[in-house]
Amino acid sequence: MKKHQIILACTAVFILLFYNQSVGINISIFGVVLTLLISYFFQEKFVDRSHLVLVMTSILSCFAFAWYGDAASFFALALSILFLQFKTQDGELKMIQVFPLIVLNGFTSIGRIFIFKQWLPERKIHNDFAKKLIAFVLIPIIFLGLFFIVYSFGSDHFSSLFTDYELDINLPQLIAMCILGFYISFSFWNYWVPDTCYEYNPKLNNDFSNISEIKNQSTFSFLDLDFERKSGAITLFLLNIMLLVFIATYNYEQFFEVVEKTNLSSDTHERVNAVIFSILMAVGVILFYFKGGFNFDEKASSLKTLAKVWLGLNVILIISAIIKNSEYVSFYGLTYKRLGVYAFLILAIIGLVVSFQKISKQKTNAFLFNQMLWYFYGTILLCSYINWGGLITNYNISVNKGVEPIFLSGLNFNDEARREYFKKNNLDGKYAESVREEMIWNYQDASFLSKALYYDFLNKEKK
Repeated sequence: MKKHQIILACTAVFILLFYNQSVGINISIFGVVLTLLISYFFQEKFVDRSHLVLVMTSILSCFAFAWYGDAASFFALALSILFLQFKTQDGELKMIQVFPLIVLNGFTSIGRIFIFKQWLPERKIHNDFAKKLIAFVLIPIIFLGLFFIVYSFGSDHFSSLFTDYELDINLPQLIAMCILGFYISFSFWNYWVPDTCYEYNPKLNNDFSNISEIKNQSTFSFLDLDFERKSGAITLFLLNIMLLVFIATYNYEQFFEVVEKTNLSSDTHERVNAVIFSILMAVGVILFYFKGGFNFDEKASSLKTLAKVWLGLNVILIISAIIKNSEYVSFYGLTYKRLGVYAFLILAIIGLVVSFQKISKQKTNAFLFNQMLWYFYGTILLCSYINWGGLITNYNISVNKGVEPIFLSGLNFNDEARREYFKKNNLDGKYAESVREEMIWNYQDASFLSKALYYDFLNKEKK
């Protein structure tokens, strides 16, 4: 199947799925169609296990969106299919380039659609075919149209044969779906990768390719390697001392100083924010000193040791922040934001471990970003597959923390537990609960393609 045929076929599928429908299962079906088309027509390019993993995550993400229909599952679905397409079509490019290419093609596809030679095959039309088309199709249609107009003026009954009925078609929406479906299909199957991406791609490799060139390369032109090496060692030594002092004061304030319960929220936010900035700067320091020659400098052993100690101390700081966030949860219960803090801090630990590997295995700075991209993707998948709203509700009810009716009514996918808890304790979520129940009704009354299956398994509440 040729590229233009796939584009037109996907456009037709898009129209069938989305015409007169809201967003729902149709996105999941369209995602499955795209995944299966990639798997079938480009199976010869499936050369390693990562292709099969991306096929599995794409299908699972489609099912997750069909069930939940929320933002997390949508991003998981979109990223999985885009990663699969990108790795299949341009496997030599680093995956991190997919994000600028999505933005670039989002704009350029509008103009590239009209460059027909890029996606339509060049065919020579034989004279006999052209003659038959004109003689047997075009000329009869023109004459039929002209005489239909003349006869319509002369006979109302004749005119009524063709005009006294209406097609049940929402023409503006149909046109919009045709345009949108073609634009999405064209951008997906005929995306453009500038030559600059291929030229820049070697700089995103995990390993250095020009070790001899960078080995004696200094960062600052006015400092030779000996001064720069000693400067880095002094800087990291002082940073380690300062971080040790900060960890000591940080943990003293957390575990030994009496904090009023009313101030716990603001104190936790301030300390977690301090940890976040500390981690970002810690990674920045490592990227600065180990971007090139110091990875292979035999005299930089003390610099490497200090950098590893610096990373280890930052891990201790993160663990302290995790304990502090857990204390906050024990007082007030779980929320999406508190779970988000856990997710970020765990990713931060992973980032520091990858930074440690970068130094130990003499990897490029791009190694850190290439690796963290997959951990970030895995986090998105995890967020889309688990019912966090239900988890928060069940935990908070079990510990009797964070069970305010309005708060519980604002959580997603906790409706069975919420209804049972409200009924048992005679609670009212007021406007938030009304909005939630109205949304459930809308999903349950929607057509199949516009549904989120989760709501179909809930009992209908009386309005």
